[in-house]
Amino acid sequence: MTMLPIIIAPDPRLKIVATPVARVDDQVRRLMDDMLETMYAADGIGLAAPQVGETRRIIVVDVRRDELGDEDGDGEREPIRMANPELIWISDDDELHEEGCLSLPQHFAEVRRPEAVRIRYLDENNELKEIEADGILATCVQHEMDHLDGILFVDHVSALKRDMILRKLQKSKKQTEAKVG
Repeated sequence: MTMLPIIIAPDPRLKIVATPVARVDDQVRRLMDDMLETMYAADGIGLAAPQVGETRRIIVVDVRRDELGDEDGDGEREPIRMANPELIWISDDDELHEEGCLSLPQHFAEVRRPEAVRIRYLDENNELKEIEADGILATCVQHEMDHLDGILFVDHVSALKRDMILRKLQKSKKQTEAKVG
């Protein structure tokens, strides 16, 4: 498996709408595995292909460690690999969750989303699956699916808060580039 570089906002590649996967083949499975390795190394619970420079509708999630409160990452892993995920049902009730993002490191905000969803997707074996999700899994899947449409979690918060976060990230990127250059 290969560690992939995670794109940090602001970056125009994070605003691209991803294209559907025709078929989950060995190449797509390899990408899914690489994304999981990258996500685990970054201590994340979800990752979308656009965050690693791929413009395909692929996400991976694993909220098991978060649900267990396993800060060390020693707990069981329960990864879910999804190609072409689509919401086929959303609950009428919403929940507020604090969200973060590997593409917006060290920044968090409360986002309101449907508390439960049903998702249809192709799994790593190219089989059509459906799952129902609530709680942190529902939030995580919706967050990652937003990435496939060029939407970041900060697009769900006030313009003032979004601009403040993006300005801080831009400043941090410039400082990092100055050190490297």
